[in-house]
Amino acid sequence: MKIFKNLTNSISFVVITVSFLFWMILLFDPLNIMGGHSGHGSHGGHEGHMEMTNTTNTAIISGLMIGWIIMVVAMMLPKLISPIEHIYLKSLKRKRISSIILFITGYVFIWTIVGLFMNLIIVTLTNKMPGSYIPALIIGGIAIVWQFSPIKQRFLNLGHDHRAIKAFGWSASKDACLFGMEHGIWCFGSGWALMWFPMLLPQGHNLAMLLVMFMMVSEHMEQPQLPRWRFDFRMKLWRILKAQTKLKLSQTL
Repeated sequence: MKIFKNLTNSISFVVITVSFLFWMILLFDPLNIMGGHSGHGSHGGHEGHMEMTNTTNTAIISGLMIGWIIMVVAMMLPKLISPIEHIYLKSLKRKRISSIILFITGYVFIWTIVGLFMNLIIVTLTNKMPGSYIPALIIGGIAIVWQFSPIKQRFLNLGHDHRAIKAFGWSASKDACLFGMEHGIWCFGSGWALMWFPMLLPQGHNLAMLLVMFMMVSEHMEQPQLPRWRFDFRMKLWRILKAQTKLKLSQTL
């Protein structure tokens, strides 16, 4: 039990560290790798007030996609701690790292495909309604309804299913990649509206992304539930942090 706890802590530390590094890239873009066309730049309204050519739209979509992939890795990695632990424990020692990389690749691939369609819609809406909060408010309303729906709960339940990973050869690599793609589909099904909301905000989308990540990680920590309509924000992470804070304060005083 102690060995498993140490392993869990080690994997969690690595995953959260990588997520933090991607957050730094996303927030500060120190090497200008997004070319000034990230979600932040495109939602500011400056380009939206001008008529965009096809070349400009392509450049903006390319920048948005780079920012989207970085955002997915930054926001979603903490959600993947449990399946990464599963792969680590079920894989041969020599296959662990490659299997985890293939899992993450499959996962990001799904989010990249859906992100392309989302970003195409974002560019269209930015051209038609530059600087408007209306698209974000509409998606925000949909996200609230989706949050309490039985369909979302079904996707969350599926996210707790961990497929068997074969031990040898190509089958092991294929299983790891398919596992990542499946997990990406379940995560998209549960969180598509929450992920889309910050991208549509003309202002304050970085803060919105942090809040959305907190909500998505928290709801993923909840146990599977019977799919039904219910008013539940699934804030288990908040309850854990609150309890840990109280414990630390009681030990200090």
